[in-house]
Amino acid sequence: MTTLSTHAISDPIDVARVRADFPLLAREVHGKPLVYFDNANTAQKPAAVIEAVDDFYRRTNANVARAMHALGEEATNAYESARDAIARLLGAPSRNEIVLVSGTTQAINLVAYSHAMPRLGPGDTILVTQMEHHANIVPWQLVCARTGATLKVAPITPRGELIVERFVELLTPDVKLAAVTHVSNVLGTINPVAELGRECRRRGIPLLVDGSQAAPHLRLDVRALNCDFYAITGHKLFGPTGTGALWAKREHLEAMPPFFGGGEMIREVRFEGTTFADPPHRFEAGTPNIAGFVGLAAAIRYVEALGIERIAARERELLAYATAALREVPGLRIFGEAQDKAAVIAFLIDGVHAHDLATLLDHEGVAVRSGHHCAHPLMQFYGVPATLRASLAFYNTHEEIDRFVAAIGRVRTLLG
Repeated sequence: MTTLSTHAISDPIDVARVRADFPLLAREVHGKPLVYFDNANTAQKPAAVIEAVDDFYRRTNANVARAMHALGEEATNAYESARDAIARLLGAPSRNEIVLVSGTTQAINLVAYSHAMPRLGPGDTILVTQMEHHANIVPWQLVCARTGATLKVAPITPRGELIVERFVELLTPDVKLAAVTHVSNVLGTINPVAELGRECRRRGIPLLVDGSQAAPHLRLDVRALNCDFYAITGHKLFGPTGTGALWAKREHLEAMPPFFGGGEMIREVRFEGTTFADPPHRFEAGTPNIAGFVGLAAAIRYVEALGIERIAARERELLAYATAALREVPGLRIFGEAQDKAAVIAFLIDGVHAHDLATLLDHEGVAVRSGHHCAHPLMQFYGVPATLRASLAFYNTHEEIDRFVAAIGRVRTLLG
């Protein structure tokens, strides 16, 4: 199995050498070189990740924690290496605070049903923000419907920034949990999570953070963020789909009942009753996506080798360049202009439907996302049914941005 090439990557990132690590970036679409600007949806995978998954199936494939043979031991060690890698990534105090799940959606549902629902009743509330992804809205609505609790929403400004003072004002005694995104998947806004966490802690309110869009781009330290739960998704972190993790404080995990039942989350099963394993395995019933987590461990090692600070610096520079270029396009409106934001640009062009523009850009070889981005309430706030979203990663280039903007020009002419 090969890993991240050990060539020296200068500071700043040597983009040409890094791009060579991502095979898919070399392909063509509709006869034109691919410009992949849909990284907030799913990121591309370096060869180190692809090879790690391939190597697992070729050399190690066995189930985890269920075999007294060499392959089973090797598979378990490879799988558990992902728990160690995620703990490093998040700055977690212990690997045993990392629950391996299929992604952020499962992580949030685990907290909703195992932590929140047993504690909620009529008159209680959960506080979210106006910029949340559906994965950080719908689970709370479901448990509220079952318990008689209600959902409160902290507002944002037209620039796409959370109104922090209103969020704090809404942290009233009825709030039993607050849930916020670290980085908005539509606006790119980076929320001041550490400040929000301090305010929640002062009031004894647990804070869950959706870190799907933050983990690939920011240095993370869950203790410094003052949160109680932090959820990430592997496929946005250059790893395989169907992988992710929930970090939770140990005291929360120990108090939470299992969400799923089945194999490997138990100590002993009798018809009279079952005793469950200690966290985190209590929440990991059934056979997991073993090869996927082997790939996720490789993805995290890749990011660590490259350096998250260099990734962030590169993406800030790309964001500035792309934003300046798009502002020159007549009739183009950008949604989300927070002072502190990630390399995500949501926009519309006057008189052009988002889906039409995305389809025509695809024929120019440019992959962007169009739609509501699983953020219907945010679209309603801006009074639009959909936007286009260009989301950049460290392997993107100025030349790709130039091609993207030129393609928009050609499409605008075509649409009249």
